[in-house]
Amino acid sequence: MPRPILVTGAHRSGTTWVGKMIASSPQVGYIHEPFNLTTRPGICGTRFTRQFTYVTDDNARPYESQLAKTFAFQYNLLGELATVRSPRSLLRMLRDSREFRAYRRAGVRPLVKDPLALFSAEWLVREFDMQVVVLIRHPAAFASSVKRFGWTHPFEHFTQQSLIMRDHLAPFEAEVRDYAANEHDAIDHSILLWRLIYNTVHEYQQRHPEWFFVKHEDLSIQPMDGYTKIFSDLGIDLTDDIRTTIEEYSGTANPGEAPADVGAFKIDSAANVSAWKQRLSPDEIFRIREGTADVWRYFYEDGEW
Repeated sequence: MPRPILVTGAHRSGTTWVGKMIASSPQVGYIHEPFNLTTRPGICGTRFTRQFTYVTDDNARPYESQLAKTFAFQYNLLGELATVRSPRSLLRMLRDSREFRAYRRAGVRPLVKDPLALFSAEWLVREFDMQVVVLIRHPAAFASSVKRFGWTHPFEHFTQQSLIMRDHLAPFEAEVRDYAANEHDAIDHSILLWRLIYNTVHEYQQRHPEWFFVKHEDLSIQPMDGYTKIFSDLGIDLTDDIRTTIEEYSGTANPGEAPADVGAFKIDSAANVSAWKQRLSPDEIFRIREGTADVWRYFYEDGEW
């Protein structure tokens, strides 16, 4: 199997944008979020029941064989067929199975775009020799996006996983258990979740200098320079057609802010960098800055607030 690529980071950190731009290369086949609870069984035959499921050597057996099939573009036709209930779902199954078959025949590299795989990244590298691209996004931008969609996080999905609490979240255990048991607003949810994700990313930076870490803001302001480095690091040809695609999806002709559709990513990337300053109130910005201060200083300077 050609060497897989993992594009991860926080959700709402540009992983879809980066994954799709890399996968615009004919050398790459795109796989969308196998760790997502809503991913179709045709794409991945193993069932994930918690957000940010943590897979490591101690619990890998239920996951490894099915993920290996996903990364080899082996479509789980029987598993998907059992869920078909309408002509629309039948058409989706046919489309996805054809796409996997085409990728497999072409021998392309699988690109797994999945923020929910973040905590499992080290195991994925050990098991599948993946190359990793990690997106880092400003905590206020992350909180602004989460607030826009009204999302909160089920922190009990962490407390129900003893291994992730042991290996990644031990310094935050009291806070995570409080959030799992008690109500907090969306801003507080985003503050704690950002800290959990990016404290882990900081630890990855110390242990894995060979991984590619990129700030969403830097890539957004200078997309062509940033993608040139990413493609070079991954050993993928950056052709003129791909450069045109990058410009199409990040240029000034696009809206200055991401549309409300969570799957849309054609924006003026440079203008989008500071959109959080208009959506968040001064009080919210202060709360986020103070609440994430123990982690954001690993990645950002005071002037970036």
